[in-house]
Amino acid sequence: MFDIEPLTETCGTVLREASHACIGVSPFNSYFSTRRLTELAGWALSAFGSCHFFVPDAAAAYTLEALGDTPERARHKAGRQGRYVRNKVTTALQTLGVAEPADLILGMDRLSQNARYRELLDAAQLLFETDAAFRAACLDASLWVLDRKLPPGARPTPVQLGKAVRYFLAELPLFTDSAGIAGAGARSSMFVYHHRVRFLERFYRGELAWSPAPGQGFLVVRERPPGNSVPDGRDNLIPPPRDAGPAPGRAGMDLIANASPETGPESPPGAGKGISPGPAAAGREHTGAAS
Repeated sequence: MFDIEPLTETCGTVLREASHACIGVSPFNSYFSTRRLTELAGWALSAFGSCHFFVPDAAAAYTLEALGDTPERARHKAGRQGRYVRNKVTTALQTLGVAEPADLILGMDRLSQNARYRELLDAAQLLFETDAAFRAACLDASLWVLDRKLPPGARPTPVQLGKAVRYFLAELPLFTDSAGIAGAGARSSMFVYHHRVRFLERFYRGELAWSPAPGQGFLVVRERPPGNSVPDGRDNLIPPPRDAGPAPGRAGMDLIANASPETGPESPPGAGKGISPGPAAAGREHTGAAS
């Protein structure tokens, strides 16, 4: 069903002990069909024992606004698509017999009430404001996203980048400590997505002034080519790259890097280590199952 690839060698080490997965779901990406979400949930529950889905619904408005929507229209579009995606995730989990699917969905409303998420978001925003290298890396990520959506030859303005980067900063806490945010009772967690991410390759290699919590990894999970009969779980591993040298070229930065209205039968109606944000000695707060 899926091939899995730790993003870095360190992530491969974390994978051996991980008992939780956090699956990132792009609000405007038709890759996340109900069928694929069901398969991802079934795989994650089988391979790790517990999982949550991260749906950056309201945060998607930042990118839409950067691309020209008014704040009101951006919020409306992001909210509508977010509800649609959450409904698909709910259907997928119900198909697998999960009794309370909503408990496994991390949307922005829930995250805004989560102490660990707020702690990490505040720290990331402060670092963005005070560390020039970290700020440049975040803006570079947002630049790549906007470049793909603007007319040929157009370049994002500083104002556009300033709006779009808020989306990335809203995602960063989940890449940093998904178990701590989800309250999953797990020491180790893997964030799951289907693209390699240049910023996060640097992040998990310790090349930035922001680093993951102990026990946090990133796993690239792609649908297996037809004809491959290797059993599912953690055994069908693509060896992780060695943590040495610069990361490859940009690839798959933002969770809505492929943002476009979904089409087809599933369419909705209308359309270096410095600061370590790992668990503080007396600060990590588990707030219950996906509180």
